[in-house]
Amino acid sequence: MKLITEMNENVHYLIEEDNTGKKNHFIHGVFMQAEQKNRNGRIYELPILEKEVTRYNNTFVAKNRALGELNHPQGPTVNLDRVSHMIKDLKFDGNDVIGKAKLLDTPMGNIAKNLVSEGAQLGVSSRGMGSLEERNGANYVKPDFMLSAVDIVADPSAPGAFVNGIMEGKEWIWDNGIIKEKTIDGYRDLIEKASRIELEEKAIFAFKDFLSKI
Repeated sequence: MKLITEMNENVHYLIEEDNTGKKNHFIHGVFMQAEQKNRNGRIYELPILEKEVTRYNNTFVAKNRALGELNHPQGPTVNLDRVSHMIKDLKFDGNDVIGKAKLLDTPMGNIAKNLVSEGAQLGVSSRGMGSLEERNGANYVKPDFMLSAVDIVADPSAPGAFVNGIMEGKEWIWDNGIIKEKTIDGYRDLIEKASRIELEEKAIFAFKDFLSKI
């Protein structure tokens, strides 16, 4: 499986007051889209995206576990020390997935609030795991797609060269409930299976190969 990220700048900022008078800050708008080729050349078919959004709603949103970060991390998992927001609502409007995320009173959440209050234009970027199938000049996301998070990004309209080269170019696997980079496991197996004579040679090869992928 590969890490798949998509960016969207069609969001806006909301401030709502609850019944205690506290002002809550939200980002609201289109978080994902189906049945159209996006800027990364990928297409999410509606049944696949509907199924995954339903799973994510039931497993994460409904249980207050739908957390996201300020900027993408270099991997598919959510780092709690970098959490900035929590998705409170995720639903379809035609082929669009409309989301509403509350900015939290965490260090990263407060940074996001301050950026917006100073006029910064923030966007969102989905992060998930899945496989791709090339058809008719586009990469179709296959039914194994799993949404991991929706992050807040500073420049959603910028080309995703860094993300594509560093994050999406890696293979990831499930290992006892933990998502791990497949390449690292391959290096470990290579070294563990090497004889004493081969050990230094295999270790040097693994190190050089890893550096070539950075």
